Amino acid sequence: MIRFLTAGESHGKALVTVLDGVPSGLALLVSNVNPELKRRQEGYGRGGRMAIENDTVEILSGVRNGKTTGAPITLLIANSDAKNWENKIVPPVTMPRPGHADLSGVLKYGLSDIRDVLERASARETAARVAAGAVCKALLKEFDINIFGYVTQIAGIYAKPFVSKNKDAVERSPLRTTDAKAEKLMIRAIEKAKKQGDSLGGVFEVRAVNVPPGIGSYTQWDKRLDARLAGGLMSLQAIKGVEIGLGFEAAKRTGSKVHDEIYYSKGSYFRKTNNCGGLEGGMSNGSDIVIRAAMKPIATLYKPLNSIDIISKKKVKATVERSDTCAVPAACVVGEAIVAYEIVNCFMEKFGGDTVLDMKTSLKAYLKRIKGR
Repeated sequence: MIRFLTAGESHGKALVTVLDGVPSGLALLVSNVNPELKRRQEGYGRGGRMAIENDTVEILSGVRNGKTTGAPITLLIANSDAKNWENKIVPPVTMPRPGHADLSGVLKYGLSDIRDVLERASARETAARVAAGAVCKALLKEFDINIFGYVTQIAGIYAKPFVSKNKDAVERSPLRTTDAKAEKLMIRAIEKAKKQGDSLGGVFEVRAVNVPPGIGSYTQWDKRLDARLAGGLMSLQAIKGVEIGLGFEAAKRTGSKVHDEIYYSKGSYFRKTNNCGGLEGGMSNGSDIVIRAAMKPIATLYKPLNSIDIISKKKVKATVERSDTCAVPAACVVGEAIVAYEIVNCFMEKFGGDTVLDMKTSLKAYLKRIKGR
């Protein structure tokens, strides 16, 4: 399996990602990672921090002559804003924000300055996860597996259902949607919330295309791919709900209107519908994997909510930190990285090897075995 850890704070010198278990022979350059970092910084509704940072990665280990060696890979993303904090007396933060890690964090770790919590709890950490996801995406592309996401809803404004032929249009959209009418309404909602000092949430969807059947397992709860995907996305800051395929809609229908009928042609099984989101019994079934995540509004408000000062215990307004009005498009990019990581790990459990060539040989043999069964 591939595993990774991230380190670093929002205004520290850098964010660092260390990945262990990446097979050797994978072509990997900064050009595989930097575009993903740039995508995370884009999106209508982002705050002033995005104007300061120009995230780029430095590969410190695990890659030689443009290819992975099998050793741990270290990725470093410098924080440009760090220099603005040098030699400054930073007053303690004592007014926790409702909805943030602030209060629970200081209680858990016995701290008296909320900044010790918010620097690490900040969604700035997701840049390091996107870097890790970029490596996982590069590995999956070796097997023609592609992962992409798009926004389906912001502030209760729904975009028309995604059509695969419009995939490229998502990257041109400031809100990662191909529904121009809905996009205009979403932008107006974001502008209104910004003027009011408020924030907005929404829903994004991630698809994984060309995942072979049988990735994941039903044999143990922690081997189920759907559980791992849901857990991974729930680890993303501000995510409060995850659904796969029809999701909660399936609870409203009869079984005959939910389950995808099975067909067979030219040595392969297939389904004409994909209500299950490409996952049955904790395993991929060969259809696109489709998963959605609901993001709550960001906890930092420029018109702050009521709170309590953790030192004086007096009623106050919550602290205000530089923040976004809406970060759903950015969260979508992070979601892609998380989905890539979870799928690549289940993929490696099935076809794992020390080299990319070993994995390709194993996959080829598996596909040959199941064809015509």
